[in-house]
Amino acid sequence: MAKTKANGIEIEYETFGRKGDPALLLIMGLGAQLTLWPESLCEGLAGQGFFVVRYDNRDVGLSTDFDKWGVPDLMGAFARLMKGEKVEAPYLLGDMAADAIGLLDALDIDRAHMVGASMGGMIAQVIAGTYPQRTRSLVSIMSTSGRIGLPMGKPEAVAMLSSLPEGPAREQLIAHGIKLRSVIGSPGYPTDPARMRALVERNIDRRYYPAGAARQYLSIMVSGPRVDLLKTVKVPTLVLHGEDDPLLPVECGRDVASLVPGAKIETFPGWGHDVPEQMVPKLVGSISGFCKSA
Repeated sequence: MAKTKANGIEIEYETFGRKGDPALLLIMGLGAQLTLWPESLCEGLAGQGFFVVRYDNRDVGLSTDFDKWGVPDLMGAFARLMKGEKVEAPYLLGDMAADAIGLLDALDIDRAHMVGASMGGMIAQVIAGTYPQRTRSLVSIMSTSGRIGLPMGKPEAVAMLSSLPEGPAREQLIAHGIKLRSVIGSPGYPTDPARMRALVERNIDRRYYPAGAARQYLSIMVSGPRVDLLKTVKVPTLVLHGEDDPLLPVECGRDVASLVPGAKIETFPGWGHDVPEQMVPKLVGSISGFCKSA
């Protein structure tokens, strides 16, 4: 892995494949480090002829954090937004999109396929709408337009986004991480308990930083829906979504596809809100096939 300066911050990133191949940027979701993109997926896409870049968004992992801003009061912010009041945030999704473009600049990459999961899908949508000249194609995975009125996720899944471990001990953090992944995971593709624990341990040991996730959540809330922006997207677009996603129901993915002119959509039964190893071959096939055709 490596670090570079981009858009006024430092970004931790890792690459797979040959620099001369078409670039494919993997953008992860809320509070999720670059390691949540399975190496098998990265290597599989590189094997299909792409120069794959995965990175830590700002305020997560080993990229620059915004700790000086403090931990936001998410419930208070939501209440003010519902009243139509202005809410301040340390950054918006547009700033995170600019980070991605800054990373491409630092790597001397002119254009890339933008592939984002969950919040990363939101960032990828903003990139496609705001920086079309830098976007070869858009692949929005398990994401949403943010449109008011879309179905909500299951209460237990939504609650996990703001829940905290029982305590600061490493084993308590691990138990909480396993519970989170179990609640939002794929019912049709259960993860082996030993593999899940190893993944959670790796990410906790790399960096456990819930304050950054809270600020990212605030940025999503304050940035607002992307309905109008998505209608302007001109680049080839593919939406991938699980039919059993407990956090962002499949209707959210269908909404994104309905808004982007000419967008294609693939949904998968049994897939939740994660990237299980069993899904990797399907995702490599869908993403690589679409990006090559784009």
